[in-house]
Amino acid sequence: MTAVCYFGSYDRNYSRNRIIIKGLERNGVRVIECRDSSIFWLRCIRLFLNYVSAESHDAIIVGAQGHANVPLAWLLSKIFGRRIIFDPFISLYDTAVLDRKEVSEKSLKARYYYLLDEFSCKLAEVIITDTKQHAKYFSKEFNIPRRKIRVVYIGADDNIFYPRNIKFRDRGKFTVEFHGSFIPLQGIQYIIHAAKLLETEENVFFEIIGKGQTYKEMLRLAKRLEVKNVSFIGWVNYTEVPDYMARADVCLGIFGDTIKARRVIPNKAFEILAMKKPLITGDSPAAREILTNNKNAVLCEMANPEDIADKILLLRDNIDLRNKIAEKGYRLYKEHFTPVKIGESVKSIVEEICSA
Repeated sequence: MTAVCYFGSYDRNYSRNRIIIKGLERNGVRVIECRDSSIFWLRCIRLFLNYVSAESHDAIIVGAQGHANVPLAWLLSKIFGRRIIFDPFISLYDTAVLDRKEVSEKSLKARYYYLLDEFSCKLAEVIITDTKQHAKYFSKEFNIPRRKIRVVYIGADDNIFYPRNIKFRDRGKFTVEFHGSFIPLQGIQYIIHAAKLLETEENVFFEIIGKGQTYKEMLRLAKRLEVKNVSFIGWVNYTEVPDYMARADVCLGIFGDTIKARRVIPNKAFEILAMKKPLITGDSPAAREILTNNKNAVLCEMANPEDIADKILLLRDNIDLRNKIAEKGYRLYKEHFTPVKIGESVKSIVEEICSA
């Protein structure tokens, strides 16, 4: 039986980690978790001790965003003769400095993030990225050989996101749903502007779920525009999000104008497919890796409220297209992006490097 040690300070409830762990287990892989989230030096000591006493395994997988844990995992892999796979999931530098602009490009912290991205990726034998566009970015930006990088898409947890019937639904409304963490790449401002454009359409209403970096800014924007057809739901438990999605007629992906927005396929896109809901999302190189316009999703121009509004009306007024996109999107999910399918991909990577 193939066995892996899932290693680091990763959040087990974070969808990327949860789906990979669940997918591996569903494919008969024994997953030994070696996890600690203490402060850095205490964490290193605890992880070392936990690893030394761990059951036998074939490879170490450093969980998503575990950049700082890779050097210790590398040391352990050399001592105990194990192969090491790293799932950075994001570039710390790209995310904090270029996309969210939380850190100045000229600061020491920006330099630290860049070096940590580079160093952790070079130590690992194989790197997992979530899109081909991200693979290109890591390869070019940090001079990582492309042969070291494998693409494993995010997928969605089918224990949480699945088609469901709802007992109550207002048939007089056409509901457009969005959920997210209010980071810049999601482009929520363009959704709000699209809602303003559709304000004269009496039956179109928007539900925006979540909180985060730009939440207050988006509230101020909606207030300034005097938008009447948007409800800000705020934070809800992750397991309750599907209830809102189930009541919606269409669900939205991302529309941001950042460079990173063009490299990612967000969690929510896979979740919408898994819920058998029509997906409208920005037309980007990453989205085109898996989505086909007017077949399994509706793609619109990034950062364009007018196009978002037009695509919402297109689906409102064409129920056959709406149903076709929902059906084919769901079929795409079942064929490629369930935890079992994601687990198959990661298992094959483990077996590949262990037999090399």
